[in-house]
Amino acid sequence: MAGITGIGSGIDIDSIVKASVAAERAPKDAQLARLTTKTTTQITSLGSFKSALSEFQTAADGLNDASLFGTRKASSSDATRLTASAEKTALTGTYRVEVEQLASASKIASGSLTGDSNLAFASGGKLTIGLGADSFDVDVAAGATLKEVRDAINTQLNEKGISANIISDPANGTSQLVLSSNKTGAGNDLTLAASGADLQGLVTNRPAALSEAQNAKFKIDGLSLESATNAVSGAIEGVTFTLVKAEEGVSTTLTVGENTTAVKDSLKKFVDAYNKLITTTNSLTSFTKVGESGEPLTGALLGDSTVRNVLNGLRSELSNTAAGQGGDPFRALADLGITTQKDGKLAIDDTKLTAALEDNFDAVGSFITGDNGLMNRLSDRVDGYVKSGGVLEQRISGLQKTDADIKEQKADLETRVAAIQARLYSQYNAMDSLIGQLTRTSDSLGSALSNLPGVVRERS
Repeated sequence: MAGITGIGSGIDIDSIVKASVAAERAPKDAQLARLTTKTTTQITSLGSFKSALSEFQTAADGLNDASLFGTRKASSSDATRLTASAEKTALTGTYRVEVEQLASASKIASGSLTGDSNLAFASGGKLTIGLGADSFDVDVAAGATLKEVRDAINTQLNEKGISANIISDPANGTSQLVLSSNKTGAGNDLTLAASGADLQGLVTNRPAALSEAQNAKFKIDGLSLESATNAVSGAIEGVTFTLVKAEEGVSTTLTVGENTTAVKDSLKKFVDAYNKLITTTNSLTSFTKVGESGEPLTGALLGDSTVRNVLNGLRSELSNTAAGQGGDPFRALADLGITTQKDGKLAIDDTKLTAALEDNFDAVGSFITGDNGLMNRLSDRVDGYVKSGGVLEQRISGLQKTDADIKEQKADLETRVAAIQARLYSQYNAMDSLIGQLTRTSDSLGSALSNLPGVVRERS
């Protein structure tokens, strides 16, 4: 508002100017609001479509992996006795494994010393700890305590697989140093020697070994074998199994086969991604009539040719049997038990899929993977739309430019409206001033005329 208005004429100039400005901007405001809503909705909708399409391509590319069909899976009939894993070089087969003895490591104790962990060795010396064919020296400084000896062993020999602890007998006030190894297998026993008068008590009157190092003993299909560790590799090519519990006369079945679980999981991810794509496109292209005569609610991409072309291409590949060869057991996804439902989504017949994988695992891989495989063809169908600089990115970029242009038009409208408002205020204020002047002139003339001689004043 340009100051105080309407004084001269008594006219409500503010209301007149505001109404005139509102009438001037209303059509353009409405047009730009509609364009903004339409543009932003399309940008969001195309972004959602691109995201679902990219997720689908990722799932397809994940299945288009020959190594997925080259892996092997090893399973145990009793994981409390035996666990196993297999490399892709492993051959399929079934084995009977009997665990007779687990591999163990050595553990020894020193002689008993009178005192607790703070017992000190006045003159010090050297401890020599053997582990199989190796030996290691630990220097003991004069005045070092039993606790400090333990800590020195743990610090210096930890990486060698040797650790120490102190066991104290509160009844008779004695303590012993206990040495443990993590190296299993026969011949890997611990030994303890000492030099220095005060340290001799550690090696005098030592008890028998608390635990001897020994090999694991087991049978595979009746063949007796041994291993220095409980993790056995090399006994069956490409298979590593871990012995967990020994029990003579009890066999565990070890099965090596194709990794059908991994393939089924990847196929499920693919189906889920496709179904999500269908759900997304259905929402974006929906048409819903509200009431008998109400305005219909339509998706932002209803009738969109891009969406239509993508879905038609994917459906064509899913039902296409031309790519299969005469001798192939699988020529369409339906042959694996994955079929299209009435709502356009995919469903898995687990029984049929399991049978296909168990009976023709390699053939499933040939059908799905490779340059001419189904997953590669599906990925190629969408690549031109989702890649950087692809169709969808270009469309979104174009809409973003349109949105920027709308913002510029809104700014221009504000400038134009401000100019119109200023012009109207100027015009109405000029009129108001003129009316004020004329009124004052009229009043002055009336007063002068009324004072002229001979003028008869009307009695009130």
